[in-house]
Amino acid sequence: MPMRRMTRQRKAVLEVLQSTRSHPDAAWIYQEVKKKVPSISLGTVYRTLDALVKEGRVLALHTGGATRYDAFTDPHPHLFCTSCGAVVDLTLELPHLLEKAQAQNPGVEITGVRLTFEGLCPRCAAQSLAS
Repeated sequence: MPMRRMTRQRKAVLEVLQSTRSHPDAAWIYQEVKKKVPSISLGTVYRTLDALVKEGRVLALHTGGATRYDAFTDPHPHLFCTSCGAVVDLTLELPHLLEKAQAQNPGVEITGVRLTFEGLCPRCAAQSLAS
């Protein structure tokens, strides 16, 4: 999808996402963007996020609850905390899974790799040990 024009609303949504590592949902993004662009609607935020995902500028993370968003689009795995629902970026060098999967599965067209882990975030893991 070609890049759309960077409107004030699009720029504000992208800036809010780039300013956090917390993988927020659309409602949180809307509250933050509204501080910069008071006239923005929740619908505009949803449409903007959808367009940014289609353009590859933002990742959509489907966690089983509300979709969360990540402006850090370099390939990296995530941990979904099974206790509090947090999404945490993990540092892990990913092997060349895309090329290997494509070679071993002729006839399919693979366009990306997403790796997610489930477990406890640092805060929940510390609370679990303290209990």
